[in-house]
Amino acid sequence: MWYFTWILGLLLACSLGIMNVLRLEAQETWDKEHIALDPLTRLMTKDMMLGRLKEKIENSKRNGFPFSIIFISLKDFNAQNNLAVYKMDAILSNVVDCFKENIRVDVDIAARMNEQDFIIAMPGAPLKKAEEIALRVKNAIAERVKAQQGLVVEVTTGVAEYSALSEQLATTALEVDKLISIAIAKSG
Repeated sequence: MWYFTWILGLLLACSLGIMNVLRLEAQETWDKEHIALDPLTRLMTKDMMLGRLKEKIENSKRNGFPFSIIFISLKDFNAQNNLAVYKMDAILSNVVDCFKENIRVDVDIAARMNEQDFIIAMPGAPLKKAEEIALRVKNAIAERVKAQQGLVVEVTTGVAEYSALSEQLATTALEVDKLISIAIAKSG
């Protein structure tokens, strides 16, 4: 008799575990479908990215894994290339394709921060790996946009690693700002 009770308990525990996993997968799918995206690039918006960076920094603190970001800027692209809006939109789509081809799908997160600035968050990636990706993205943009279309493109990239921050700041929001500031300074 105790044997059947034990088996029923085990089956109940397994079914509750499976239900919990399915619930988490459903929540993750819903979150992905309802993320605010930039309408042109289909990348995350700045506000959404800042929230995700806070999460990734908290995870990095807990797990001790490195966490890097890449800041990419098409410096003065509009001013140097007097293009119609639809052409500019097509070029930005090409730039985004360069990101997507060089980052890890479902791991790295890309966002459009403003008109011509982008950030790629790379959880678990050390600084050296992020620098390699930044160089590949920069070269891909130059090849695809500059070489193919004969435009003036000045791509700057900056990389920062969270674990490289020596000082622990009071809040995660300040840490996000500091991390972005380091990446922007390195791109200059």
